[in-house]
Amino acid sequence: MVLFAISQGFAVITQYVGYAIYGALAMVALWGAFCVVVVWRRVGQTQFRNEEEQEEFLDTLDEHLVSGDYEAAEEMCDQDDRAMSQLALLAVVNRNSGYRKIRTVITDRFQRDVLADLEYRLSWVFTVIKSAPMLGLLGTVMGMMGAFANLSSGGQVDQQKMAEDIGFALITTACGLSIAIPLVLSTAYINVRIRKLEDLVGVGMTRLIETFKAISATSAGGEN
Repeated sequence: MVLFAISQGFAVITQYVGYAIYGALAMVALWGAFCVVVVWRRVGQTQFRNEEEQEEFLDTLDEHLVSGDYEAAEEMCDQDDRAMSQLALLAVVNRNSGYRKIRTVITDRFQRDVLADLEYRLSWVFTVIKSAPMLGLLGTVMGMMGAFANLSSGGQVDQQKMAEDIGFALITTACGLSIAIPLVLSTAYINVRIRKLEDLVGVGMTRLIETFKAISATSAGGEN
């Protein structure tokens, strides 16, 4: 009787724990999906769609810079929230610091304000990827504990209850993996997009620095 009572009490506990695990898995799945969407949109808002579009922007910017119309260049960059535009604005503002200083300033800003922000947002996705299978494993352990408690009750084994416990163990495991696997694939693709963003911005920064070098050389030649 004592074993049976303990078994019944444990069955009630595992039932409520099961509800909690299902709820936690649902919240983790929603949070992971939300973070992926946020990072995806952030990358899209940060970069030009392709190199040709960025080249068009830089061509127009070069015209303003070469003509000495820095006010128009600043206004043009300030109206565009993409990373290359904001870095160009920073370069124009610091144009009298020398091109070496400009390169250092815009590289540091890109690393700190753009890449670090994306890595911070992605860190939440990686947290979900790690925690979802762990929650599933917790469900597996609780389900198997419930099944073994049923076996050790000392009375007639409730086959339906055992099947429910084993089913719960398998379902939570499957849920945890079903959450983690799509997020792993999503983050892999997002990382590819971030690498493309780095390459595109790197090309743009190199061209921008070369423009300032040319302007500096032209100014020095004119003074001589």
